[in-house]
Amino acid sequence: MSQTGAQRLVEVLKEVGAEVVFGLPGVHNLPVWEALASSGIRLIGVRHEQAAGYAADGFARATGKLGVALVTTGPGAANTLGAVGEAMASASPVLVIATDIPSTLRRPGTVRGVLHETSDQQAMFAPVTKAGFTVGHPDTITPVLLRAARLALRPQSGPVYVGIPTDFLRQEVAHRPGTEPTESIPALAVADLGRAQDVLAAAERPLIWAGGGALRSGAGEGIGKLAEVLAAPVITTFGARGLLPPDHPCLASNPVHAPEVGALWDEADVVLAVGTDFDGLMTQNWRMPRPPKLVAVNVDADDAAKNYRPDLLLQGDAREVVAMLLDGLPPRPGLAALSRRLDEIEVRVRRRIRKEEPQAAEFLSALGETLPDGSVLVADMCVAGYWVGGFHRIAAPRKLAYPMGWGTLGFAFPASLGVAAAGEGRAVCVTGDGGFLFGCAELATAIQEELPITVVIVDDGGYGMLRYDQTREGLPHRGVDLVTPDFVGLAKSFGVHADRVDGFGRAFRRLLREFTRSEEPNVLVVNAELSPPLNTSPRWYRK
Repeated sequence: MSQTGAQRLVEVLKEVGAEVVFGLPGVHNLPVWEALASSGIRLIGVRHEQAAGYAADGFARATGKLGVALVTTGPGAANTLGAVGEAMASASPVLVIATDIPSTLRRPGTVRGVLHETSDQQAMFAPVTKAGFTVGHPDTITPVLLRAARLALRPQSGPVYVGIPTDFLRQEVAHRPGTEPTESIPALAVADLGRAQDVLAAAERPLIWAGGGALRSGAGEGIGKLAEVLAAPVITTFGARGLLPPDHPCLASNPVHAPEVGALWDEADVVLAVGTDFDGLMTQNWRMPRPPKLVAVNVDADDAAKNYRPDLLLQGDAREVVAMLLDGLPPRPGLAALSRRLDEIEVRVRRRIRKEEPQAAEFLSALGETLPDGSVLVADMCVAGYWVGGFHRIAAPRKLAYPMGWGTLGFAFPASLGVAAAGEGRAVCVTGDGGFLFGCAELATAIQEELPITVVIVDDGGYGMLRYDQTREGLPHRGVDLVTPDFVGLAKSFGVHADRVDGFGRAFRRLLREFTRSEEPNVLVVNAELSPPLNTSPRWYRK
C-alpha cells in the first residue's frame, strides 16, 4: 500500500514511541495534521510555536521519553528557538519537525521571496540543537527521522531539528528502512575503576555531587546506596532535584548556595561527580574551589572536564558505573553522625528562611503540606520559582521542571502543557505575573485539551527579580513595574476557573488544596512580593 510523505512521517513517529505531538498548523504542514488524526498519537494544538517547543520539553522532562514539536516554515520554525535552546541546555530529548518551502521553488544560493523562505532554515537551529537534518528526497523521510529521534534520546540527550520540504509531504514515497551508525561509549577500563574505588575507600570526607545526567540515567537508587556505603553527603544540582527521596540519610536537601551546605563541599577531600558539568549557576560562576581530588562519571568526557578537570574520569552511563563502583567497595563508618549533621543543617537553613523571608517559608510550607502525591512542579524564572527550584523538597525524580539550563523566562506555563499531557501527575505551575504573560494565550489550549494544570501566579506587579537588582544597586525602577491584566478575569474569559488571594496564608492553602484536586485546569493568583533566595546570583555568598 502506497503512503504519502506525511503518512510515512507519522508511521516513523509511532515506531520511535512518540505518544503526544505539540504543534501549530500552517499551510505547509497541514498534511501531517491530517495523517496524525487517525494515528493514535495525541495531537495538541497550541497558540504559539514557542509553546510547542516548551510543551515538548515539559513532556520529555516528566517522562524521559521523546517530546515532539511540529511547526511550520520560516517564522513558525524560528518562533521555537528560545524553547529549543532551553531544551538543549537542559538535555531534554525533543524532536523539532518543521516544514520548509517546496523543493521545486528553491534556487541554491538565492532567496527568491517564496512565502516563509529562509536562506538556510536548518542553520538557524545549529547553535541550540544537538544535530540538524534536512530531508533531501521524499524516500529518505524514514531514515532521517529515525536517526534524528534516536539521536535526541541517546545520552547525552538533547533536541534535534528535522526540516522537510512541504511538497514531500504529499508525494508518494518508497519505504526505505532506517540505517544508523552505531556509536558506543568506550569500554570502562578495569584499572580506572579500581583506582576510583581506591580513592573513594581512602577518603576521609567524601562527597557525592549528582547532576542531571545522573537523574536521566536512573542512577538515584545506586547513588543512594553508594552514599550510605561511603557515609558521604549527596548534593544535587537543579537538574537532579528529586534524585534521592527527601528522607534519605545522606541527602543535603538544600542547594549548595546555602553556606551551611557549601561547607560540605569545602570540607570534602574527595568529590565523586556523577552526570554533571559543574555549570556556573551551581558553582556560583566557579567560585567554589576545585576539590583536592575529583572523580567524574559522565557519558561525555569533554563535558566532564570543561570546568573542573577530574583526577579520574569514568566514562559511561551513570547508573552502570555507579553499580560497578559499589561492587566490592568496603563500607565506611560515620553514617549516623553524617545524618545528624545533615539534619542540623536542614534546621539551620529553614530557620534562616523563616527569619529572612517569612513569606517564602510560608509558601514552601504550604506547597509541602498541600500538593497531592505525584504532582509535578513546573517553576518559572521568577522569584517564587527560584524558591521552588532551590528549597522545595522534591519527592521523586522528574517531579520538578525548572529552566535553569538556559534560564528562559516564560517557560513554566507552556511547559506545563506537556507535563500535564504526559499523565504523570497534575502539573502545578509556579510563575510570576510577567512570565505568565509570555504565554497566557495557552489558557485556550489548557481548557480545550482539558489538561490537569493548576497555575499559581505570584503577582508582584512586575519583574520582581529585576526590581530587586535595581533597588540593591540604588537605581530607580525602570522597565520592571508592569501594567498587568485582571488575571482572574482573563482566565475566566477562556472558561478557566480562577480565584485570587492575598499572601500565602490559610486562604492560599485552602484554595491550593481545592484547585490541585480538580480534574480541570485552573488559575490561582496570589498577591505577594517575595525577596530572592540564596540561589539567585545577587545573593551568592562566595565573592
